[in-house]
Amino acid sequence: MESPIRVEPGPPGLLIVRFPFSVDGLAKIRSVEGMAQRLDALFAAVKPAEDAPASTAPAPAAGADVLERLRRAARARHFSPNTESAYASWAKRFLDGRSLPAEQLAEKDVADFLSTLALSGVSASTQNQAFNALMFLYKGVLNKPLGLVEGVVRAKRSQRLPVVLTPQEVRQVLSAMEGTTQLMATLLYGAGLRLMEVCRLRVKDVDWGQNQLTVRAGKGDKDRHTMLPSSVRLVLERHVESVRIQHMKDLKDGLGAVALPDALGRKYPNAPKEWGWQWVFPASGHYVDALTSERRRHHLHESVLQRAFKEARLKCGLAKPAGCHTLRHSFATHLLQAGYDIRTVQELLGHADVST
Repeated sequence: MESPIRVEPGPPGLLIVRFPFSVDGLAKIRSVEGMAQRLDALFAAVKPAEDAPASTAPAPAAGADVLERLRRAARARHFSPNTESAYASWAKRFLDGRSLPAEQLAEKDVADFLSTLALSGVSASTQNQAFNALMFLYKGVLNKPLGLVEGVVRAKRSQRLPVVLTPQEVRQVLSAMEGTTQLMATLLYGAGLRLMEVCRLRVKDVDWGQNQLTVRAGKGDKDRHTMLPSSVRLVLERHVESVRIQHMKDLKDGLGAVALPDALGRKYPNAPKEWGWQWVFPASGHYVDALTSERRRHHLHESVLQRAFKEARLKCGLAKPAGCHTLRHSFATHLLQAGYDIRTVQELLGHADVST
């Protein structure tokens, strides 16, 4: 039987405990030493009227309607799923535990929330992400742009150098990996891809004739071209052929569909099953789409590659705190060390500013 007491995350450093009112429950709480005086005012405020029937429906989460509107607004602006999820999470943390609705909260409430984050020890980038989320909440959802947010305690931005592996260390880690994850990690290093860019690579984006990869809707929703490393071309060809055989089997079983970006699935109903739209690195199983109830195949989850890379790094005995993104840093560093001009490196990485 599910417990009637629910513990939920509240403002930083606090928890919210929800439970139904009852006379017996009140008596038990009062029996705790020192609690009676503190809870008299609280239970007087929340006690239901004598003639009102007790409601059995669970109380809606704070700002549930606002959070749903925020998600819809983020999707309408083609924000990435990660950005949408992060913004909704910050908006929920900001609204939870507040007695006033979002429309009645002002700049001072935002400033207090951001200062609390800084005092709790978060980084400057985390605080900036929270600020951007609340700016979007008020401007893009509530149509009430924030004014000057004053008095915020700012988290200090630290200067950190990126972790870079030497060519020998890269070879050691890649040699300790095997199979699909080894191929994906090699592309991270050999093409300078981001983690999700290699996971979301589609068959149509591999240009065998020009030995290049096309990254679609990368960071900032930008497309770019990058190199296809000759060292993995043969391995990648064999891998794609195995994926094609798997796709043909899915089609025979009445499956074979993948998710398409934006509304392309409605514009081209047959495209989700076409070969060119299939993932280069598909998942081993299928999932059921919540909207269409159609069984589809997702791309390989990024955590699979992250876990395989970490295990390989530990197996090699590398003390550097390297992750999958470290291979991208190493790609850029090694190109510069090999004499490539920084403008070329900027184009391959997809950075708008050369200073990045």
